[in-house]
Amino acid sequence: MKFLRKYVFLPSWLPQLNPQVWILGIGRFLSEIGTGFTLFYAPIFFVNQVGLSATAVGFALGSASISGVLGRILGGTFSDSRFWGRRRTLLLSAAVAAIASLVLATTSNFSTLVVGNLLMGLGQGLYWPATEAVVADLTPPEQRREAFALTRLADNLGMGMGIVFGGALIGTTGAYRALFIVDAISFVVFFGVVYFAITETYQPPERQQNTSIQSSWLQALRDRPLLVYVIVNIIFTTYISQLHSTLPLYLKNFVAVGAEKGFAETTISALFALYLALAVVCQLPVARALKRFSHAQALTISALMWAVGFSLIWVTGVATTNNLGWASFSLGVFALATVSYTPSASALITDLAPESQRGVYFSINSLCWAAGYFIGPPLGGWALDQPRVVVYSFWLILALSVVITIVILQYLNRILADK
Repeated sequence: MKFLRKYVFLPSWLPQLNPQVWILGIGRFLSEIGTGFTLFYAPIFFVNQVGLSATAVGFALGSASISGVLGRILGGTFSDSRFWGRRRTLLLSAAVAAIASLVLATTSNFSTLVVGNLLMGLGQGLYWPATEAVVADLTPPEQRREAFALTRLADNLGMGMGIVFGGALIGTTGAYRALFIVDAISFVVFFGVVYFAITETYQPPERQQNTSIQSSWLQALRDRPLLVYVIVNIIFTTYISQLHSTLPLYLKNFVAVGAEKGFAETTISALFALYLALAVVCQLPVARALKRFSHAQALTISALMWAVGFSLIWVTGVATTNNLGWASFSLGVFALATVSYTPSASALITDLAPESQRGVYFSINSLCWAAGYFIGPPLGGWALDQPRVVVYSFWLILALSVVITIVILQYLNRILADK
């Protein structure tokens, strides 16, 4: 592995990044294969196979955000500490997530589902501040959007392969529980990649007092551009949560396809594989194309795409013909919206954060994801339990909410320009 870190030869058209960024990307790719096995099929399994209501499943999935808050606070604090640092925090997160997947594999009731999701939320909470801080530590400012785009590309490629393989496994065997076993194995593999191939990147200040972490949090919470960004980022992550928790069940149970009710699991698998394939193909080109824009402007472009995507999902539900075509179109737009958002958001946090506080700033950024995933799944689950007019109108309401997002982004762009 040391040899691999020293000698990495890349084609000129690929970003010439620190080799450890590429190695971390490989680890994330392997981990996300397991996540792809479960992420889009969990709501379908727990509603249609275990027999829980959509509202109960939405609440259980959202409960991961409760422990995720604790995990993200600990993840940012540990990442900026002398003892833990980025590497040990990543190892801890992989271990907790592997245990969570095994709990979910045995779930047969609501209580166990909540426990499994609470553990998964803790593991994911520990993971995100540390992994983003590693990329920021290893990358100069002019390469950060491409570096974050690369790691997101690895995430999307791994998840896409997981979705395809997961759909094939379900289609041939119907063994939903095996998906969670594969997810646990993927976290163990990620643990091994970090343990053997990633070195510690955190360089603590020479004089780090015991109160420095508390002071770091207080300083971050007084950063006005960061706080404005937090508001808009929670909105974005609420949007993203709808793709993972609400949309698969909507496509399964509420889209009329001829004489059938909803798409088959294999069709849903293919649709989300298309979404992730387009995200993989477009990730680096979109990151390069958006370099000419400020971070807030790039996020505004993403917001407009979310509005178009949600509108197309509404059309998918109410259309009497070509539902599959509308669904494919909408997920293609969602792919562009996602790849416009994630690298710019992470690069913006890196620019705002002092070097010694990156763990805390990325923790706050990750807390936005916890908030979005706490709001999104229960909200979507509630909407799907309502009369059909509410179910279909839900997507139009999400599209209209983009107006608020754009207003906040314009304000953020102005205060960043004055900073």
